[in-house]
Amino acid sequence: MESPPVESKPAYRRILLKLSGEALMGTQSFGIDEPVVVKIAEEIREVCSLGVQIAIVIGGGNIIRGLAASHRGIDRATGDYMGMLATVINGLALQDALEKRGVTTRVQTALEMRSVAEPFIRRRAIRHLEKGRVVVFGAGTGNPYFSTDTAAALRAMEIKADVIMKGTKVDGIYDADPMVKRDAVRYERISYQQVLEQGLKVMDSTAISLCMDNRLPIVVFNLRTPGNIKRAITGEPIGSLVTA
Repeated sequence: MESPPVESKPAYRRILLKLSGEALMGTQSFGIDEPVVVKIAEEIREVCSLGVQIAIVIGGGNIIRGLAASHRGIDRATGDYMGMLATVINGLALQDALEKRGVTTRVQTALEMRSVAEPFIRRRAIRHLEKGRVVVFGAGTGNPYFSTDTAAALRAMEIKADVIMKGTKVDGIYDADPMVKRDAVRYERISYQQVLEQGLKVMDSTAISLCMDNRLPIVVFNLRTPGNIKRAITGEPIGSLVTA
């Protein structure tokens, strides 16, 4: 008689999942691809069922990126505020997909828009997580000139997350762009200092420095591979780990 399969146990109690806005585009060149959002929501629902507390920071690059807007002549601060609003649009799309799958979700924003979402209040966010709700943080840090990577590092420390999980389009951190250089080498484990010294494009230097100062590990993995969110959270050796 075969023994029943062993249920995967989470390696982390509370995580911050960082998603780029481009992750929601799918194969489109702009906007939100609904089947992709549904796929991400299904994976998050599965992870929630393991008892993991999940907070999410999502970018807005699929709609508008502040730095790119400034290159087109828009004032940098104005462009960044436009980008923050784009992250809220993405957050609401993800909230809708999650709640349709029975996952209670709250969107909290760094810019006040009470008719759309809650304002970010740290203790309230932690309480939501403790009650099993997914919390989506929108509008970055609420300040121009700071990226959503920095917002992810900041929020992760505020809610006392165990780890930042960064979903990307490649399966970890490489010494060069693997889309350009075929023989690029993937790091299974790398230090914050190496990331900064080598100028590796994992997260921006402000975010990496924040994580280094607070010894917050970062796992970088391929979001496009089905089941990878669960694999990363259960501690399977996928992607790359940035640590002290």
